[in-house]
Amino acid sequence: MAQAQGLGKKYIKAFFKGFFVAVPVTVTFLDRVACVARVEGASMQPSLNPGGRQASDVVLLNHWSVRNYDVQRGDIVSLV
Repeated sequence: MAQAQGLGKKYIKAFFKGFFVAVPVTVTFLDRVACVARVEGASMQPSLNPGGRQASDVVLLNHWSVRNYDVQRGDIVSLV
C-alpha cells in the first residue's frame, strides 16, 4: 500500500511539473506565432463563409508574419 501511495505522488508530481512547463510554452506560442480563430457573419463573404451559409469558418491567424511586416497584397488581416 505504501508503494502505491508513493507511486501516486510520483505521477502527480510529474503531472504538475509538465503542466507548469506546457502552459507558458503554449500561451507564448499562441501569442507570438499563430492561433486558431472562428470567422462568422457576412463581412468576409465570398472569401470566407461562401454562399451565405450559417456555418462558421476556422482560420489560422499567423502572428509571425505581422510581427515581421511580411504582409502582402491579398492577405486577410484580422484586427482585435
